[in-house]
Order: sequence, then structure tokens, then C-alpha cells
Amino acid sequence: MRKLLSVLILSFFANVCFSQSLTSKADSLRKEGKLEQAIAVYKQEYFKNSNNKDNTYNLACAYALAYQIDSAYHYLNVALKEDSRLWALADSDLFSLTNDSRWNEIENNQLEKFQKKNGMLKEPNYAKELLRIIMKDQVLDYYVKQARKSYMKNGFIPQWYYPLGAFKQQIGKDNYKKMQSLIEKFGWPKYSTVGKLAADAPLLVINHNESDAVRVKYLPQIKQSCLEGEGSCMEFAKIQDRILVNENKLQLYGMQFRYTKKRTLEPFPIKDPEYVDKRRKEIGLEPLKDYLKRKINYNWTVKQKK
Repeated sequence: MRKLLSVLILSFFANVCFSQSLTSKADSLRKEGKLEQAIAVYKQEYFKNSNNKDNTYNLACAYALAYQIDSAYHYLNVALKEDSRLWALADSDLFSLTNDSRWNEIENNQLEKFQKKNGMLKEPNYAKELLRIIMKDQVLDYYVKQARKSYMKNGFIPQWYYPLGAFKQQIGKDNYKKMQSLIEKFGWPKYSTVGKLAADAPLLVINHNESDAVRVKYLPQIKQSCLEGEGSCMEFAKIQDRILVNENKLQLYGMQFRYTKKRTLEPFPIKDPEYVDKRRKEIGLEPLKDYLKRKINYNWTVKQKK
């Protein structure tokens, strides 16, 4: 189970980053797992400035994480009133709301507003299903992050993590079956057919699958979509590096991390590390120094060659 914890926690950092920046006091409290305190601060800000839609949205998320469903819906509807983005439909913070009959209205309204602003999606129903997969894939990440913090602080796995780890594995299996059936019905999703956010759903599911054979199977398609501008090159790099690391080979892009003896994170060894930025640039990724600092607060100092 310790190995499982490491894999799941590290995969949390390897994910497409769907979390919003945690800059305010309330955001910090939510990050620390202090949901009731975070809600109090978000509400204080809301009553001062109800036009701050980001704060209102985060208040709804905090209520949803605390399973206070009615309050979450109240503030979510306020936050989304003039918001035409699809992000809320994939945001795992809101997962507790999805078993409520009101969620269908949220989905339909956001899709309608998105298409009115950005043009009709070729496969809107496919997009909706894929967004649901993303949300489900990420649903336990808030709690996994709390487990990681506990491990980093105390040096042992908190006992409450074990059922979450097992549940996360089951979610991964269910999502993989669902993804296979959708691809068989609609074909491989592309940015041009379902939008950028929804098209990344299979990549998350594939990256989180227990079997490297699954990643190897889909890697050519993932790479092709990246090179054609129809899929995420970030996720391609993560999956490619994960395959290499699991085969005890040097990674190419610096996307996979491991724990040090001090329980901090560092990248697994990289092939020809002085050329890693050249490889990253070829597929549109930022310099590794910037990525590692932002993701794991790691200082990458290898001088790069062109």
C-alpha cells in the first residue's frame, strides 16, 4: 500500500493541473484542509464584494467539498451566471453535486453558454461525457493531497488513506472501461470536435491506469494528436516519461518525480539533461526549470545546450 500511495500521490502532481491558484487566505485554508474556516473567510469576502466571481466560485467549491450541497448550489449559480467556460463541469471539487437533479441544469446551461460564445461543438454530448470522466478521475485528489501533506510532515501514511487509495484504483478501472466504450462509439476525441478541456480526458485515464501496456498501446495516438495540435503535448510528455521510468530507463522531458530521503520531490534521472529544454521546446513545453519550480518547488540548475 505504501507503493500505491506513492504512485497515486505522484500522479496527482503529474496530472493536467486543474486547480486554481491558492493566493488568498481562504484559498490557503482550503488547501490546508480547513474547510469550515475557509468558508467563513470566503463568505466574508463575498459580503464585501459579491462581484468577485472567483471568490464566489471558490466558496461554492468549499461548500461542495464539505458536502453542504444546497449552499454549494446557491453560490455556484451566482458564480456561473455570466461564466461561459466549461471548467465547472470537470472540476472535481464539485463532484458531490453531481448526484443531485440540479446538476443536469448546470451542465446544459454551461454547454449552451460555451457554444454561444465559442461556436458549436461537433460532438457536444461526447464532450459532456468526457468532462464527467475528468471530474471523476480527479475526485479524490483533494483528499490525496491532504494524505501527502500528512506523510511529508509525519513520515507515515495516515490510516484513513487506505480506503481512499483502494477507491481511487476502482475509479481508474471504471473510467478506463467508460473511456474505451466512448472511443469505440465516437472515435478518438480531438480539440476540434469536443474542445480542449474534454479532449484531455482519455489522457488522464490512460496515465492513471495501472498497466504500462495500456500507455504503450495508446502512446502513438497521443503523440500524433500532440504533433497535429489536436491533443495535449503536456500529457504526451507525462505518459512517455512514465513508460520510460517504469522500464527503469531515463526519462526525456522531466515530467515524473520521486521522493528523496528528506521526503521532498525531485525529477527522476533525465537522458542528456543538458538538452531537455530543446526536447521540451520541440513539443511546445516551457523550460524545465520553470515547470519544476512551479510544480514541486525544485531548483533545476543544469545548464542547457541548444
